Amino acid sequence: MILSLFRKNTATEPVYAVYSAIVAQSRQPRFYAEWGVPDTVTGRFDMISLHIALLFRRLRAASGEQKDFSQAVFDLFFGDMDRSLREMGVGDLGVPKRIQKMGNIFFGLLAAINEAMDRNDEAALEAVLARNIYGEVSPAHVGALAQYLIDHDRALASQPAAKIVGGSLDFGAAP
Repeated sequence: MILSLFRKNTATEPVYAVYSAIVAQSRQPRFYAEWGVPDTVTGRFDMISLHIALLFRRLRAASGEQKDFSQAVFDLFFGDMDRSLREMGVGDLGVPKRIQKMGNIFFGLLAAINEAMDRNDEAALEAVLARNIYGEVSPAHVGALAQYLIDHDRALASQPAAKIVGGSLDFGAAP
């Protein structure tokens, strides 16, 4: 009985593997150096959010295990954001407010991306990215980022959901 306290929880390994793949993909230098995504805490949050949005799009029709998996990735994402805010010195009273704001930003971005991509409206997707990722900066590379999302949305759609829930998420070659 006491030995079970020291066993690794294998049920969460796929969640960590997929989240790690998302974070690794989100850190690709091209996003920041070539496509002008701000290399800031907010810019990195935005890139992770975009990649999680792609995962959620892939698993959105899911139920049961796949729905639970999506929720576990979401929980891990915001747990990681909570930890990061605390490491940056945000106090205990400020963390929940910032996490709530980040959650609202994430869900707004997810809804806007879904709407644009479901309509196959590349111009609307570019507008969403320009507004949410680039802000006030001239979005010279917004088209490249939009095409990246479209291409990777298609690539993820071809991956079996069971494979993803098993911990294997393949974004393909670096952008």
